[in-house]
Amino acid sequence: MEQKNATNTSPRPAATAAKAEAQSSGGASLFSVIVIILAFVISYCVYKFVFGDASHFQGGNNENNPNPGDYLGVVYKGGFIVPFLLTMFLCVITFSIERMLTIAKAKGSKGIESFVRSVRQKLNVNDINGALAVCDAQKGSVANVVKAGLMKYNEMVRETNMTTDQKVLAIQKEIEESTALELPMLEKNLVIISTIASIATLTGLLGTVFGMIRAFAALAQAGTPDAVALANGISEALINTALGIGTSALAIVAYNYFTSKIDELTYSIDEAGFSIIQTFAGQHGSTATASPRSV
Repeated sequence: MEQKNATNTSPRPAATAAKAEAQSSGGASLFSVIVIILAFVISYCVYKFVFGDASHFQGGNNENNPNPGDYLGVVYKGGFIVPFLLTMFLCVITFSIERMLTIAKAKGSKGIESFVRSVRQKLNVNDINGALAVCDAQKGSVANVVKAGLMKYNEMVRETNMTTDQKVLAIQKEIEESTALELPMLEKNLVIISTIASIATLTGLLGTVFGMIRAFAALAQAGTPDAVALANGISEALINTALGIGTSALAIVAYNYFTSKIDELTYSIDEAGFSIIQTFAGQHGSTATASPRSV
């Protein structure tokens, strides 16, 4: 019964955290849908009115071959797959910028390593109020998680009806619940970037296959081999492959970069949380065994 009371002392219930996370997820999903739709509209307009402008083609007609050396016309001849590839490219750029802003906000006002070091220094001298002041100055998701752990620390210091082990467990649980509320937003939209990294190349290859089919079909109908027409057709088809591979490569780099940054924030929270638990166990009892939170 005491154990149950110890685990239910958090001022932020799991149900509240889950509700807040669901609301945040709904907002992020709406944002993602809007971005994808706008990216497609912009991509189609660029494809139709910029790449497909008559000035890029022989005789001023986009049904003809592109002007020599005019790559915008060549891209237009890549076919209907091109707007989809451009949409993926714009989505990667947009979501990468959005993730950069979100992660920068989560870090707070100064470097995360400096923040964690300041908190540990305050904890080493048992200056909990000073550590809370550092969190208030830092702001951001990481500081919010650490501050929640410190506030629970102060609450457990005044608690007299719980054992040291129960108090340590309550602090650790508070840090975990705060992390579950704050950090998942850092991974929003990363699934879209990872999906684009997987399908962009395949979409480009699909466009290349369609282009090759059209090129050889036109060559067969001409009756006599036309090396220039065949070369133009192949060049137009390979545009899709180039766009697909380029977009996929950019998405892979972005995904790995943001994943490493999120891991860095997670490790920082682990380090600060471990320091909080160790300090409490050392100052208020030696029977508790502190362990870092597993994520």
